[in-house]
Amino acid sequence: MIMAVSFTRYGRLYYLDPGGHSPKVGDKVLVPTDAGPEIAECVWAPQYTSEDIDGLPVCEGIAGEEHIARDESNKRRRAEARSVAKRLIKRHGLPMKVVGVDYLDQDTVFTVYFSAPHRVDFRALVRDLARNLRARVELRQIGPRDEARLQGGIGPCGRDLCCATFLKDFEPVSVRMAKDQDLPVNPLRIAGACGRLMCCLKYEHPLYQEFRASAPRMGASVDTPEGPGTVVGHNVPSDSVVVRLNDGGRRCACPSASVCSPRKQHDAMYGERPSPSG
Repeated sequence: MIMAVSFTRYGRLYYLDPGGHSPKVGDKVLVPTDAGPEIAECVWAPQYTSEDIDGLPVCEGIAGEEHIARDESNKRRRAEARSVAKRLIKRHGLPMKVVGVDYLDQDTVFTVYFSAPHRVDFRALVRDLARNLRARVELRQIGPRDEARLQGGIGPCGRDLCCATFLKDFEPVSVRMAKDQDLPVNPLRIAGACGRLMCCLKYEHPLYQEFRASAPRMGASVDTPEGPGTVVGHNVPSDSVVVRLNDGGRRCACPSASVCSPRKQHDAMYGERPSPSG
């Protein structure tokens, strides 16, 4: 069985083995971490899967009152550290922006994540933060993509950001992917909340590559069920091509499987087919 939890509302999902527990959606459960059990909200109730999934951390049960009180205390400490960090950054005049703060009382260590346009000398800031918070403080500079992951938000599709919900790793994305999908190469149209190219450009790119490798190219003469014509457009999501018919210039959309190129073009692309007698 498998279940899913989230440490923040609408945040990234983490998958667990429910063990012998049966939490319901919305229940607070204990998730094992390196610093001890932490509280998360059950997003998917335990359910059976068709495949065996090994290596998942095991849920440690439903959170009790003492666990919830500890979690609330940690949240207050994080909010306090964020406020102190912003105040001290302003006092030191550093070009930094606080993105997130992590804190666990078991380690008594604050980790402050920040973004900056360039490398920053924050040694004096760390000393002031440690003195004000009475704990050890670590500062970590992160890039635009990780900043969007920590802050979350809504993408141009109207859904929560992929990086803040299910993406584990950032894969390289290029402008070529947008061109292959006939998208306008306009930064305002193909950039995500982080200002970088949208991660989702990678999702359908293999489909476009496969289609272009097998479909007749633009301008090719082809035969269709409605007569011969010329390819004037591609529609990858529907796996079809738009053909302008030679008879009258009418356009029609035909499934790519029903469109045949002339024999010479076919043989040049796919190689000659062996004869039946051979």
